[in-house]
Amino acid sequence: MKWLLRKITNGLNYVSEYLVAFGPFGIFAIALLDSALIPLPGGPDAVMLLLSAARPAWMPLYAMAATLGSVAGCVILYYFSRRAGRRALERFSAEKQARVKQLVDRYDVLSVLVASVLPPPFPFKLFVITAGVFHLSVWRFAAAVAVGRAFRFLFEGFVAVKYGARAKDLLAEYYPVVGIALAALIVVGFVGRNLWQRRRAEVGG
Repeated sequence: MKWLLRKITNGLNYVSEYLVAFGPFGIFAIALLDSALIPLPGGPDAVMLLLSAARPAWMPLYAMAATLGSVAGCVILYYFSRRAGRRALERFSAEKQARVKQLVDRYDVLSVLVASVLPPPFPFKLFVITAGVFHLSVWRFAAAVAVGRAFRFLFEGFVAVKYGARAKDLLAEYYPVVGIALAALIVVGFVGRNLWQRRRAEVGG
């Protein structure tokens, strides 16, 4: 069994290295595969750092390609989960399923937006699968993923352009804090908007 896992890992490493050579098209493919439950070593985040540091002027293009690939992969996983129904959730514990379902019920696609910003090991794919199983609007779902992933890849690209080889270590140290802070701002903004709309309705009534 170990030799099989080693061969699979070596194969995925080769695919990842091969795709990187195609620049924006490569990072699009890597992001798509990673989001569609076929993760490649390093994933789009590592490739975003590598490509942006090597060719800073292309950083926005790399971020756009990675975002589009991630959205495409998430939509594929969304439809797969929608078709599979609750069977798609079986590999997750009942406790995690219940917690994510509660968040999706309460915050709708906002929960997906927040999850798309947060770094691993946050279970983003569980939110994607839950969105598909319970038939959230695919357009609003895709928009939430696009906004969250665009921020993430642009931020990574900015750090790579500014700090070069140090970017990976800096992101490992600081991105969790940045991601959580942004998630908190999104939630506060959502709650504030709802309170403002409620007050306007009360005044208008």
